[in-house]
Amino acid sequence: MSKVIVITGASSGIGKETALIMAKDGAKLVLGARRENLLQEIVKEVEALGGEAVYAVTDVTKADQVEALAKLAVDKFDRIDVWVNNAGIMPQSLLKQKKIEDWDAMIDINIKGTLYGIGAALPYMEEQKAGQFINISSVAGHMAHAGSAVYSATKWAVRAISESLREEAAQDGSNIRVTIISPGAINTELLSSVTDKEFQSNFEDFYKAYGISANRVALTIKQAIDLPEDATWNEVIIRPTKQER
Repeated sequence: MSKVIVITGASSGIGKETALIMAKDGAKLVLGARRENLLQEIVKEVEALGGEAVYAVTDVTKADQVEALAKLAVDKFDRIDVWVNNAGIMPQSLLKQKKIEDWDAMIDINIKGTLYGIGAALPYMEEQKAGQFINISSVAGHMAHAGSAVYSATKWAVRAISESLREEAAQDGSNIRVTIISPGAINTELLSSVTDKEFQSNFEDFYKAYGISANRVALTIKQAIDLPEDATWNEVIIRPTKQER
């Protein structure tokens, strides 16, 4: 049976590449992001691959819009098999710079967006007694450095939320799988969210030297989905081979 896969942050990067890979696998895709023109283009690409996709303009900081994305999936395809919480931003700055707007945006998108996705899809998965959440964290969710305090905190939170969800699902016997993907230097639009010019320049140099295609993370997501349903990759760290940390 073709799986119904919902992806947030689907308009570019890891979200887009996951949609295209899973389209080739016959998945039915439900795509959410803020940029409607890009969503429309991806739907066309999916259809050109012989796949099926629908979309909804979705701001993951708005719980009602995330709920509407889940409802679209169920109304169109009758179920939700996989929910990929992919939307995220990465402003980097020193705490003494006090970039409160950046802090709030990261908390709203990276943490609340993940929670809203879980909250929207979980009731359907519990009713089905099956499903999978794939939550995108980061290597920054395993270590923190000067400038990464809030971003690392949000990605640590994604891991904590995911592990709590995994244990809850296991206790309930709901057969819901939970997978955390923690990417390293992946070439996406994430760098455009870095508001500090010095940090942005440093990251651009780092990604030029080490960055790999978002397709590599999408392949990892596909492998996690394809694993027999009595087993789960609970957490995967994927870095470029030459990335040191």
